[in-house]
Amino acid sequence: MPQISVLMAVYNGGEYLTLAIESILEQTFTDFEFIVINDGSTDSTLDVLTEYAQRDQRIRIISRENKGLVASLNEGISAARAPLIARMDADDIAYQTRLETQFNYMQKHTEVICVGSYYEVIDEEGLRLTIAKAPTSDGLIQNALMRGHTVICHPTAMYRTEAVKNIGGYDEKFFLVEDIDLWIRLGEQGELANIPEPLLSYRTNSDSVSTQNGALQLSKVGSVIEEASKRRGVKNTFELKKHWRPDPTIASQLEFALKYGWWAFNNNNKKAAIKYAKRSIRLKPFAFDGWNLLLNAFIKLKGTHE
Repeated sequence: MPQISVLMAVYNGGEYLTLAIESILEQTFTDFEFIVINDGSTDSTLDVLTEYAQRDQRIRIISRENKGLVASLNEGISAARAPLIARMDADDIAYQTRLETQFNYMQKHTEVICVGSYYEVIDEEGLRLTIAKAPTSDGLIQNALMRGHTVICHPTAMYRTEAVKNIGGYDEKFFLVEDIDLWIRLGEQGELANIPEPLLSYRTNSDSVSTQNGALQLSKVGSVIEEASKRRGVKNTFELKKHWRPDPTIASQLEFALKYGWWAFNNNNKKAAIKYAKRSIRLKPFAFDGWNLLLNAFIKLKGTHE
């Protein structure tokens, strides 16, 4: 029996799948099974998975028609043989010591039922933008969750298999926000934590499901908090008024272009800072903000990296 079941669901994995798979296979911690649910992909995903499975017997492929993310994750949970499940997404990149670090943490902190971590934010091209941090203690995490903030990044999560099975896994009715609902329900069974170091590169993608369904996601998060508040017998503290991803409006696109650009600037990444400065200028050519970012990137950033 392996110590960890790594769980990844993929639908039309495309150009990033190879990077995600290799980042798991190259882990310093090696005693794991890698369960990959091919959720009815119509591209080359299954060919890629099959090729890797022939090379590494730790990969277990479950391939069938499209059923959606929540059904796929629950199927993977049912198939998991290890006492710990580590989530992974098909467009992200795990740091080489991710599994080892989280496994050791869970062995030491038996009261913790789910642990995430800080993570590095990258864009579609893999350009590094910033290190995203989150609260690390159970009290602060649960408080933030109950206000609607997803402070455990889904693909950084490792949780105890028995615990997640006991609460019935992910809830289909909360598709799009199934992660925050799961964290809250797990938090009612044990403690939650984040490791204060980045263990994964998280890809922010303008074509993601989150970006395309912002208003619906916000509404569903509100429903999650409403249900949790009733279950816990506390006041509803949901406070989110704005989505955490850009929407199609120019104002939102500009806001996030500037945000990503200044993240990159503060991370000393000249290439990314210039990229998002130029995007800002294209969106609003006569606004000061984009030009200000561009000039700062050219003048103040002497070193470059991606």
